Amino acid sequence: MSTEKVRLINQGSQIILDNGIVKLTISNPQGYVTGVAYGGMDNLLNQKSNESSRGYWDINWSLPGGQDRYQLLKGAEYSVVQMNNDQVEVSFHSNFDPSTRGIKLPLSVDIRYVVRSGVSGFYSYAIYERPPGCRAIDIAQTRMAFKLRQEKFHYMAITDEKQRIMPVPQDLLPGRGKQLIVPESVLLVNPINPDLKGEVDDKYMYSMDNKDGGVHGWISSRPVLGFWVIFPSHEFRNGGPTKQNLTAHTGPTCLAMLHGTHYIGNDILTHFEEGETWRKVFGPFFVYINSTPDVSNAYDLWIDAKNQRLLEETAWPYDFVSSPYYLTSKERGSVSGRLLVQDRYVSESLIPAKYAYVGLSVATQEGSWQTESKGYQFWVQTDSNGNFTINNVIPGVYGLHGWALGFIGDYLDKELVTISADSHTELGDLTFDAFRDGPTVWEIGFPDRTAMDFYVPDVNPMYVNKLFVNSPEKFRQYGLWDRYTDTHPELDQTFTIGVSDPKKDWFFAHVDRRRADNKYVPTTWTIKFNLGSVTSGTYTLRLAIASANRSDLKVHVNSMDGAHMVFQALNLGADNAVCRHGIHGLYRLFNADILSSLLVKGDNSIFLTQARGGDALCGILYDYLRLEAPATSESHN
Repeated sequence: MSTEKVRLINQGSQIILDNGIVKLTISNPQGYVTGVAYGGMDNLLNQKSNESSRGYWDINWSLPGGQDRYQLLKGAEYSVVQMNNDQVEVSFHSNFDPSTRGIKLPLSVDIRYVVRSGVSGFYSYAIYERPPGCRAIDIAQTRMAFKLRQEKFHYMAITDEKQRIMPVPQDLLPGRGKQLIVPESVLLVNPINPDLKGEVDDKYMYSMDNKDGGVHGWISSRPVLGFWVIFPSHEFRNGGPTKQNLTAHTGPTCLAMLHGTHYIGNDILTHFEEGETWRKVFGPFFVYINSTPDVSNAYDLWIDAKNQRLLEETAWPYDFVSSPYYLTSKERGSVSGRLLVQDRYVSESLIPAKYAYVGLSVATQEGSWQTESKGYQFWVQTDSNGNFTINNVIPGVYGLHGWALGFIGDYLDKELVTISADSHTELGDLTFDAFRDGPTVWEIGFPDRTAMDFYVPDVNPMYVNKLFVNSPEKFRQYGLWDRYTDTHPELDQTFTIGVSDPKKDWFFAHVDRRRADNKYVPTTWTIKFNLGSVTSGTYTLRLAIASANRSDLKVHVNSMDGAHMVFQALNLGADNAVCRHGIHGLYRLFNADILSSLLVKGDNSIFLTQARGGDALCGILYDYLRLEAPATSESHN
């Protein structure tokens, strides 16, 4: 590997950073990346695009209750933050003056780039700050995007399984592509690459949970180069480990999504009150570039990128970042403990929360980490005994959150956790009191915060994406909401406890049915079960919801009249998981009390109604359902 020192060349309207491996060209003072040269290719970015549309930071924001505003983020002043033989860090900064007239984004932004000696790539991060006196705003999304050369980059890789040759932008235009009812979904009717004919392309098909992502990118042909976005940490991304984000898509586009509302909706908007101050460091993330002279070894570029991700994670937090707002390992703290679950109807002893997710967030309500965006979040998985250690935590006061596979609901420790610099906090044993009132009468599914345990149909052959045929992620296919109508053309789903199989008989999404006149009508699912006896008291129906979108959910017991309705939630959710090919969104837990007088000895029915009609894309994804009998001394024993 070259040890050539890093050079900085100021050409007035352009700043060039060159370490002999990668040459980065940045517009001055805007901070747009206009060129990335590597391995004999003069520019990996799309030279046919405007210079502001190749490598750029952007943001979506609004005034409270107002329309979305999109804009590029750019600097007004350029400066050299650090320069020596080993690295150069440059800044493109814009200061916001609260006395400025008109409606302008009330945010100061400092965009940074770092090029290091001997490193095949570059780092980028940004510092966002609201000075005192700013107007109230909502922030929906911010990211950095890269548009690569269309004639070179055709192969996209996101995971070991999710890799493929992609369409080109022209394929999405009328004549070559047909837009479907979801605007981002395009049926390729006459693509330039005939092998792709008949497939559906949609950027949301390639979304990833934060916890499952970390590296994604593209491989070019002639020469064979890899362009990868690597997240060494997710602490600066909003929504925690289960937040889903876009990765890469037809363009060829490669994204560093830092903050967004996808798969959750407005619940995760970052709302700032008038005068509220704020500062956050987004990143650094690493743009890694590699190559091979042999096209037959192209897949090795993906393997190498995965290994590079591990190296970046090990090096986090970086020791070379030149901002006082980015804290090194010595300026951070750590915390450890052990999470146990108490469910006396499962075990008299405490149950180790094995492979549970445990995290620190400034959110202080159960489950509210899912919609927290202003601060940082720090998450790990426990080991098989429930032990965990969270390292490199930025000092502050946090709620300790968690959730465990096999148990519904969210854990939140009763005490806030204070993290101090260069110190360790030992919490000892922590007990998650599982949500439970009585013994299980029956249950449907497995509580993992997704609808993966239910029946996901095969795609309509007219709308296939070959990548997801025979895939564990077959839910990524287009148009699965209409497959409910195909499997239940006249009568809605009936599930009989003890007879039906959730993986075969419980459709993964509770959606409307399409009638012969193409109108979408509400649907009612029936759960049939037999009680040998009825215990006097109150039964509890647990409804763990993996996702909801524009839904009205009503629950009745044994009759569909008002006296037998035990629960309703109107206008539930805005996750868009149905149309964006997801298997989960914002997790919710509802509890419905059922008086024993509503039940009978023998056959009973519970009716779940998705009561909103006229909407092909509304629906509910259940995670898990459980009916609990009233607690008695006998049932406990």
